[in-house]
Amino acid sequence: MSEQKVIAVTGATGAQGGGAARAILADPESGFTVRALTRNPDSPAARELAALGAEVVQADFYDEPSVHKAFEGAYGAFLVTNFWAHGSAAKETEEVNVLVRAAKAAGLKHVVWSTLEDTRELLPLDDSRMPVLQDKYNVPHFDAKGEANDLFRQAGVPTTFLNTTFFFQGFLQGLGPQRGEDGVLTLSLPIEDGKYLSGVDVEDIGRTALGIFKGGEGLVGETVGLAGEHLTGAQYAAKFEAVLGEPVRFQAVPYDVFRTLDMPAAEELGNMFQYYGDFDQEFTGARDLDKVRALHPELKSFDAWLAANASAIKAS
Repeated sequence: MSEQKVIAVTGATGAQGGGAARAILADPESGFTVRALTRNPDSPAARELAALGAEVVQADFYDEPSVHKAFEGAYGAFLVTNFWAHGSAAKETEEVNVLVRAAKAAGLKHVVWSTLEDTRELLPLDDSRMPVLQDKYNVPHFDAKGEANDLFRQAGVPTTFLNTTFFFQGFLQGLGPQRGEDGVLTLSLPIEDGKYLSGVDVEDIGRTALGIFKGGEGLVGETVGLAGEHLTGAQYAAKFEAVLGEPVRFQAVPYDVFRTLDMPAAEELGNMFQYYGDFDQEFTGARDLDKVRALHPELKSFDAWLAANASAIKAS
């Protein structure tokens, strides 16, 4: 068997990077193996990846030489940054600059960059429909990543841009149905009636990335829009109802109300949902489910995700 090509995976102990690492390690016929980058190689998640066959190395975005060293000799990389670790678009941009410089220096042949749209391309900052955040962003965790796409292009790093979306896992983290004062389960989300919310199982990000690596360097320069399904709020509620075995109603929360809620990043998430709603045709239109399935045939629908997570949903 020919020597396997090394894929360096950032955020390897997180949701996206861990999914990418596990997807590659679970497919020994792919021709790829994993070098997992983590700040703490002794963490339980890092040890689990090592047990699955990953080469685990210590690297930190704020120790740039460690990232350069981790990329040396690799064929490609799955790159992701975690905005939510600090909540700063400026810091995320610094992190991406480190990744771009390291990828360029290592001569990587194929990078898959987990990114998002820059919302300012459709919604200029002088549009008054939502507040400007962190001085120059509508949705900082979208816009910083979208803006960073050009860093890869300008540096000549051979990159496929993987545009992600809302994670179905969000329904297990406070956004799922809650029992109302009248006792009825209610799915309350800032989605206008009839508008679509594209969702995906976070594990399918890594599996799609593997499909892109398998697709080869002909995908360099391409943008792949990822989703598992496009559903309205009422359709999500109906699917929850089928799994939970009792009525679940959908309640649309006005964006302005959501932005005032006492929850972390309420303003940012309110802006995000408004972007989904105001530009749902553009957003869902950029995510062709058939094209994603061509890269990743086992792409999970919301029904499939619900079936796999039914016990957790019933307990939440």
